[in-house]
Amino acid sequence: MPQQIFSYQQLFDFSKIIFQKIGCSEADAELATKVLLSADLRGVDSHGVARLGGYVRLWEVKRVNTTAAIKIIHETPSTAVVDGDSGLGLVIAPFAMQVAIDKAKNVGTGWVAVQNSNHFGIAGYHAMMALEHDMIGIAFTNASPLVAPTFSVERLLGTNPICVVIPAGKEPPFVADLATTTAANGKLEILQRKGGLAPLGWVQTKEGNSSTDPHELKAGGALLPLGGDREHGSHKGYALGAIVDIFSAVLSGANYGPWVPPFPAYLPMPDEQPGKGIGHFFGAMRIDAFRPADDFKLHMDKWIKRFRRAKTVASEERVLIPGDPEREMETERMKNGIPLLKPVIEDLKFLGGKFGVVF
Repeated sequence: MPQQIFSYQQLFDFSKIIFQKIGCSEADAELATKVLLSADLRGVDSHGVARLGGYVRLWEVKRVNTTAAIKIIHETPSTAVVDGDSGLGLVIAPFAMQVAIDKAKNVGTGWVAVQNSNHFGIAGYHAMMALEHDMIGIAFTNASPLVAPTFSVERLLGTNPICVVIPAGKEPPFVADLATTTAANGKLEILQRKGGLAPLGWVQTKEGNSSTDPHELKAGGALLPLGGDREHGSHKGYALGAIVDIFSAVLSGANYGPWVPPFPAYLPMPDEQPGKGIGHFFGAMRIDAFRPADDFKLHMDKWIKRFRRAKTVASEERVLIPGDPEREMETERMKNGIPLLKPVIEDLKFLGGKFGVVF
C-alpha cells in the first residue's frame, strides 16, 4: 500500500493542536503528543499517530476526561496508588512513573499502581524515563480483552505489554518492550490496512480454530497468547499476560480481565465494572541501591558486547540487543521522516476537518 512521508515536526504540531481542541492544556497536549509520536519514531506504528482518532472518539463519548485531576490516593515511602480521574493515559502514565522515580531516589525503589486511566501509548516511553536517573524502569498495562487463554474461546485478557529498561555505560540501554501475545492487536490493524494475511499463531476463530484472517476479531475470534498454542508455550504467554493484569488492575483497583474498557469507542462498555478504568503498574530501581552504578554499567557493557559477538546461524544475521531495532528506527525516522499509510492519512485529514485544522 502506498505511503507518504511526514516530518516529526509536522505530525507533532498537528497532533498537539488536536489534543488542545479536545480540551487538553498546552502542557498536557505537548506531553500526550510526545508520548504518542514516540511510538512512530520507534517503528511501533500501531500505537502512534494512527491512534490519534481513537483518543478523540473516546473523548467524544465521554470516556476520556481531558482536564483530569490526577492524584495519589494511597502511598508508603516506596509505593503509591494513583487515580487518573479518567484522563488520557498518555499523561497519567508519565505522572505515575515520575512518582516511582521520586520514591526510588529516596528509598532505593519505587512502585506505583494506577487505576482509572486509559490507553497509555507504548510502555517503552514510560519505562525509559528511569534511564536519566541511573535506574531500571518497568512499565505494565492491561488492555481491552481480546486474548483467549490457552484452551479457551473466551476473550479474557488484553495484549498486556511488559517493558523493562536497563541502563548501560558506553553501550546503548537494554530496552525490552513486548506484548504478552504472539502479536499486538495493532499489528492486525496494519495488516487490515495493507490487505495482508496474519501468520498462523496470531489469531483464532470464535470456535478456537487457527486463522490467518486479520479481521478475525470482528467476527468474534481472539488473539492468542505468546507462543500461539500449547505445544509452543502459549500457557507461558497466558501466565505473563495474567501477571500484568493482576499487577496493573487487581492491585490498583482498576478493571481487570473481561471487564477492561475497550479502546474502540464504538464498542459497548462491559456490563460489569469491578474497578475504575484501565490499570497500569510502574517500577523504578536505583542501581546504586544494589551496587555502585559505574560498576553495574561496566558489566552491562560487557554483557551487551558478549551477546553482540554471539555466533549466528547465518552470516547475514546478527544478534540484537533488545531496543536495537527501535533505536535505529528512531534515528532514521527523525532524520528522514515518518511514513504513514493512506488510510491513516485519510483518518487524520478527517480529524483535521472536524476541528478546522489543516493536515
